[in-house]
Amino acid sequence: MHANFKDLPDDSRIWIYQANRPFTTDEINELKPQMDNFLQKWTAHGMNLKAGVDYPYNRFIVIGLDQSEAGATGCSIDSCVRFIQSIEKAFRIDLMDKMNVTFKNGPYLAHKELAEFKKMAKAKSVSPNTIVFNNLVETVGEYKEHWEVPASESWHSRFF
Repeated sequence: MHANFKDLPDDSRIWIYQANRPFTTDEINELKPQMDNFLQKWTAHGMNLKAGVDYPYNRFIVIGLDQSEAGATGCSIDSCVRFIQSIEKAFRIDLMDKMNVTFKNGPYLAHKELAEFKKMAKAKSVSPNTIVFNNLVETVGEYKEHWEVPASESWHSRFF
C-alpha cells in the first residue's frame, strides 16, 4: 500500500538507490506513477506493505517501509530490486552500484567512483567537512538526521 514518505515513522526501514546522474524533470514525471503503482501492489507473503518514496535532488530514490504491520521478506526485497533494475534499463541510469560516492560541491552534487573520491581526499580536493550522502543509513529517522553529513561523520571519514 502506497503511503506518503513524510508520514512514515522514524523506525521505518529504508533503501537508498543513488543515481549516477540526475533524473530529468520529464523522467521524474514518468517515474513517479510507475513507482507509486509498484508500492501500491508491493506485498510480502500476501500482506500489503506500507511504503513511501522520496526523490531527493532528483538524484536518489529512497524507499521507506513501515514494518509495524508487515515487514519485508527476501521475496519482497527481490521484487523491489527487480523493479529498480527495470528503472535502470528504462532510463539508462545506474542505481545499483554501491561503489560510488555522491557529495556536495558548492551548490552542485558531484558523483565519483569510490577510488576517485579517495584520490580527491588525499589531494585535499574534498575535506572532512565536505557534505556527503551516507547511503548506509537504515531508518527514516537516520535518513532525516544522518544522511547528509560532513564526511568526518560518516563511513567516508576513513579516507581522511
